[in-house]
Amino acid sequence: MSEISEKLCKRRCAIFGAAKIQNYRRIKSLLLPDDFNIFCDGGLSHSKKLGIEPNLVAGDFDSLKNPGLAKKKISAETLVLPREKDDTDSFFAVKEGFRRGFRDFFLAGTAGDRFDHTFANVSALLWLFNRGCRAVMADDFSTMKIVGSEGTFVDGGCRYFSLLPVFGDVFGVEISDAKFPLKKGSVSSEYVYTTSNENLPGKQAFVRVEKGLVLLVEVFAE
Repeated sequence: MSEISEKLCKRRCAIFGAAKIQNYRRIKSLLLPDDFNIFCDGGLSHSKKLGIEPNLVAGDFDSLKNPGLAKKKISAETLVLPREKDDTDSFFAVKEGFRRGFRDFFLAGTAGDRFDHTFANVSALLWLFNRGCRAVMADDFSTMKIVGSEGTFVDGGCRYFSLLPVFGDVFGVEISDAKFPLKKGSVSSEYVYTTSNENLPGKQAFVRVEKGLVLLVEVFAE
């Protein structure tokens, strides 16, 4: 691996979809100055309000005119995708970031009014997790990431957090330093009781799952 490629891999890839963002201040607070920014189709509309320039623009441009053909051209690399394809524009961007060597991902503008699009982007988190990548998805109210056997600490600043078995039943669920602790718990897809938990005062809850994977949702506002 060249020195340039190795340096690139240590950066984070930030991907912006076309879903609504209302709390730009929150999303801006989660960005890093050296992020490699990929804007997907209509997600390019978030660029100005976030105060960042794209490094790459990708999409079939069904919700935004191809910026490469616009009168005011942008300097970023542009990938024009076919309208009919298996991948959504956001999922293509995830795969493209991975192909370019990134292993740390941040997704925004990917959770919105359409549940099907939101859930498809949650599956992108799983795709990245299964390939050894770190990935988090953020919206106006929360952050989402996948947790397995290694476990993770919950953000101490969140108001509530939930563990959702969206990928199937999970076993050996452990939650510590939380209002509702749990040891060796099992959570099924038909009965999800691990929602709206809270950090204990001055603590950061720790969560892990022995068998299976859960979606950790940290809620900061309602």
